[in-house]
Amino acid sequence: MSKRMKNSLLFVLSLLLISAFLLIDLGGNVGYILPRRAIKIVAIIVTGSAIAFSTVIFQTITNNRILTPSIIGLDSLYMLIQTVIIFLFGSMNFLILNKNINFLLSVVLMMVFASLLFKLLFRKEGQNIYFLLLIGLIFGTLFGSLSSFMEMLIDPNEFQVVQDRMFASFNNVNTDVLLVSIAAFVIVLVYAWKYIKYLDVLSLGRDHGVNLGVDYDHIVKRLLIVISILVSISTALVGPITFLGLLVVNVAHEFLKTYRHSYLISGSIFMSVIALVGGQLIVERVFTFSTSISVIINFIGGVYFIYLLLKERKT
Repeated sequence: MSKRMKNSLLFVLSLLLISAFLLIDLGGNVGYILPRRAIKIVAIIVTGSAIAFSTVIFQTITNNRILTPSIIGLDSLYMLIQTVIIFLFGSMNFLILNKNINFLLSVVLMMVFASLLFKLLFRKEGQNIYFLLLIGLIFGTLFGSLSSFMEMLIDPNEFQVVQDRMFASFNNVNTDVLLVSIAAFVIVLVYAWKYIKYLDVLSLGRDHGVNLGVDYDHIVKRLLIVISILVSISTALVGPITFLGLLVVNVAHEFLKTYRHSYLISGSIFMSVIALVGGQLIVERVFTFSTSISVIINFIGGVYFIYLLLKERKT
C-alpha cells in the first residue's frame, strides 16, 4: 500500500470516528447536543493538529524520536501560572473565572518565556540545540517544583481547582477562546508552510543541512518559534497532554515508513485526531466521565515511551 493510500485510510478512519462521536445516541435533543459535540470536535482537531505538527518539527530538528516539545518546559510553566494565580488570588478571581483572559495570559506568558529562552541561547551562531533542551528541562523541573510547593500550601478546595487544570479536558471549551485558537493556528500554519520543504533536509542533521545549502540556524530559530506558539495554544486551550505527540508521531512513522514530511505531518495529524476522538468516546461511553482523556493518552503514551527507550537501548 502506497503512502498516499495509507494517509487516505487514516483520513477516512478519522472521519468515521468523528461521525460516530457526533451522531451516536442523539435521541430527540439534536439541536442541543449536536452543536456542543461539534465544538468538542473542532477543539480536538485544533489541539491534535497543533500537537502533532509541532512534535514532528521538534523531533526533526533534534533528530530524536523520543523527545516532545514539552521538554522545553511550557507545560510546566502553564501549571505554574495557574497555581500562582490560585495561590495569590484564589479560585474565584476573574483571572481564573474568565476563560478568555486566562487563555490570553497563559499564551502570552508562555510565549514570553520561550522568546527569552531562544534569544538567550541563540545569541551566538552555531549554538547546539541540545543545550536548549537541557536548559528547558531544568526550567521545567524548576516550574514543576514551585507548583508542587504552592499546592502543598493552598486550601484543599483551591487545590481541587488546580488539579482540574492538570489534565486536559474537552468538556467545557470556551467558544471565543476556540475561535482565537483557530485563527492563531491558521496564521502559524501559513507562516510555517514555507519552511516545511526544508524538513526533509533538516532530518539529516546540521552538518548535512549546511553542506546542502540550507541556512540551518535561521530556519531552526523560526521553527522553534512555531513550535512554542503551537504548544502554547494547545496547552492553554484544553490543558497539557504530555505524551500525545510522542505517541501519534511515532505510530505515524511506523505506519507510513517514510522520511517525507509531507506525508508524516498529515499522517500524524490524522493519528492525533483518531487518538483524541477515540479517547473521548472511551471517556464518555465507557468511563462515563469518571476520568479525563489526558489520563488515558498519558498512560498509553507512557507505556509506549518505555517501549521506545527499550527499543533504542537494544539498537
